[in-house]
Amino acid sequence: MNVGTALRSAWRALASNTLRSLLTMLGIIIGVAAVITMIAIGSGAQQRVEQQIKALGSNIILVLPGARTSGGVRLGAQTGQGISEDDAKAIMLEVPEVQAAAPSLRTGVQVVAANANWATSVYGTTPEYFEVRDWPIESGRLFDQTEVNGSAKVALIGQTVARELFGDADPVDQVIRVRSVPAVVIGVLSRKGQNAMGQDQDDTVIMPISTFRYRVQGWGGGRVKRVSAIMVKVREGQSMAVAEQGVRGLLRQRHRLQSDAADDFTIRNLTEMMQVQEESSRIMTLLLGAVAGVSLVVGGIGIMNIMLVSVTERTREIGLRMAVGARGRDILLQFLIEAVTLSLVGGAIGVVLGALATWAVASFAGWQVALSTGAVLLAAGFAAAVGVFFGFYPARRAASLLPIQALRYE
Repeated sequence: MNVGTALRSAWRALASNTLRSLLTMLGIIIGVAAVITMIAIGSGAQQRVEQQIKALGSNIILVLPGARTSGGVRLGAQTGQGISEDDAKAIMLEVPEVQAAAPSLRTGVQVVAANANWATSVYGTTPEYFEVRDWPIESGRLFDQTEVNGSAKVALIGQTVARELFGDADPVDQVIRVRSVPAVVIGVLSRKGQNAMGQDQDDTVIMPISTFRYRVQGWGGGRVKRVSAIMVKVREGQSMAVAEQGVRGLLRQRHRLQSDAADDFTIRNLTEMMQVQEESSRIMTLLLGAVAGVSLVVGGIGIMNIMLVSVTERTREIGLRMAVGARGRDILLQFLIEAVTLSLVGGAIGVVLGALATWAVASFAGWQVALSTGAVLLAAGFAAAVGVFFGFYPARRAASLLPIQALRYE
């Protein structure tokens, strides 16, 4: 018996018991659909994390002030005044692994433009900030070092601020007031979206750090120009750990800390934090896929049970086939093809249902999903493997029947 004949025979046998065949395929259908949907949800979560890493800026180290002690009481993280603009310049010039470093100050204010106003975050920083954050502009231009040195009254705004203050109008060359300080909008930043904490990164105004310090905040600044954070970008291909060690060593030297003294600053490796979150998403995807795969195994057990029943019901037919010349391998092939056909047809239906379920999750739940060809092929291939694995025993049992005993079976 050739494969074509075996396929036709197997298809006729399955079609003669349509309802039973459909019920047998149900486990495979649910399993394949579940695998595809779970992998799509997990892959979507991974992509979301990757987008957050890209939006944050790749290879980022964040330097923050350390804890301040008052009367023997430690007041908590970022309460000290341990970092300055000069520290940022030194990091950029003296740590070989560093590409750029940008000091920054931040506050929350009410920004006014004509008859509109909006509460947002205002940052004071240097031109290196946009390189560190990989943040291009959508229109207009960036401010330069000359404007920083001259405390120019200029600002860049994010997409959210542009929408809330100017609607559909072009914000460039318009004037906004930041704590009664008028500033000309020289550029609109490209869209960044939410960060890992769910904060809208486009809801921001960015000004030269000197303008922020002297005009918005009204600080004298003193000899040491303290800042609330320094964002450091590590060169492509350089070790984040080596760069972090270099930054820590330089700052300890600049701050004249003794070898046994604690750091008066805090260093956070944001990329590592994001990578941990990405790895967690990947593990969750694997777990979801494994749980969904259990449905495929259950479906395979159902196929084996039904095939065993089919062998029992068709014992006389098997004996008759053998009596007229069919060999054991022909019987084995026929029943194995029946099991694989059940799996493949169930897998095809499961693929369609999985795609529909993925679309439903994305449309109604609003989750980010990623349906890939690889996930579909994986689910379909696993379904076929289940058919072969769980169909082999019933097929082998059918092939091992003796013709004379099979013909006498009642």
